[in-house]
Amino acid sequence: MADGGRSGLPLPDYDHLPIGGLESRVRSLAPEEVETLLSYERTHADRLPVTEVLTARLEQLDAGAEPTAGDPQALRPEARAGRHGSPVSPTTSPEPHSPPPHGTPDQRGRPKGDRT
Repeated sequence: MADGGRSGLPLPDYDHLPIGGLESRVRSLAPEEVETLLSYERTHADRLPVTEVLTARLEQLDAGAEPTAGDPQALRPEARAGRHGSPVSPTTSPEPHSPPPHGTPDQRGRPKGDRT
């Protein structure tokens, strides 16, 4: 299989989810789906934090927890809309300053002259 089994995963963007997004989104899965992810993880990246999240969720489901809606938008890499952060403007930019006496990568420092 060309995609390494990813097409059959219950979370199509699984490989790109950060742990926080995985924790939230895995809550909506049935036990069989969590087991599918756990099996995939163990045969591919086998990341300890991820296997711990999936194993803990399986234990919760085995103890009687029900799948919930979770947060389907939680940290979804494909849902990055627009830019975030502070806008840069002349009022938020730092004041220009001289390079340090030893220079910068694009402007070398001046030689000290002959020392004896």
